[in-house]
Amino acid sequence: MDRKIIIIPTYNEKENIEKIIRAVFALEGEYHILVIEDGSPDGTAAIVKSLQKEFPERLFMIERQGKLGLGTAYLTGFKWSVDHEYDYIFEMDADFSHNPDDVPRLYKACSEEGADLAIGSRYCNGISVINWPIGRVIMSYYASVYVRTVLGMKVYDTTAGFKCYRRKVLQTIDLDNVRMKGYGFQIEMKYSTYKLGFKIQEVPIIFVDRKEGTSKMSSGIFGEAFWGVLGLKMRKIRPKTV
Repeated sequence: MDRKIIIIPTYNEKENIEKIIRAVFALEGEYHILVIEDGSPDGTAAIVKSLQKEFPERLFMIERQGKLGLGTAYLTGFKWSVDHEYDYIFEMDADFSHNPDDVPRLYKACSEEGADLAIGSRYCNGISVINWPIGRVIMSYYASVYVRTVLGMKVYDTTAGFKCYRRKVLQTIDLDNVRMKGYGFQIEMKYSTYKLGFKIQEVPIIFVDRKEGTSKMSSGIFGEAFWGVLGLKMRKIRPKTV
């Protein structure tokens, strides 16, 4: 049986974390979860620790000291998951903006349809976003148009954070050389996957903005992505050397 793990970064997610963990564990196919907890002052870690007693073989957590950024959280999770020999490694938010019921669709794209990276895409079938202010929808959509144009990568949702990787992709990308740390990280990982010759498939999803907790989005995140893409275009993407 394939070993599958979902990485969920958290910072102040006490309203959502237990519900998202239980929703994932209710899925068929035995998914594991790795929480990357960035020192939330609201008690998120304590909730996860209590659930670990109920799910000792399926729920794992790495606690970090302070808010160290989305990109570094996922890189920490990727390395841990590769070291523990998971076959399929997912990224997902804690706040239900990514529907856990879509997880098996991403898995199927990789396990049955030949994708090396499956992306839960808001934009491959028009715009599928609920509860976002129109300004944010426009900014996000045209950010992906900009990235696609500059990098020549045929991915409609370049900043998506709902993904499934085959392990070999994360073993091939030089994770220690990933430079962008905010939402630009999502672009850099997709571009590295693309440049190294792996197959990317977009799976249409409906993205629903969080109902509980506080968004971590900021204009600085988009600024990093804008300038970072220009730098990315100039770089040579090489596979990890052993």
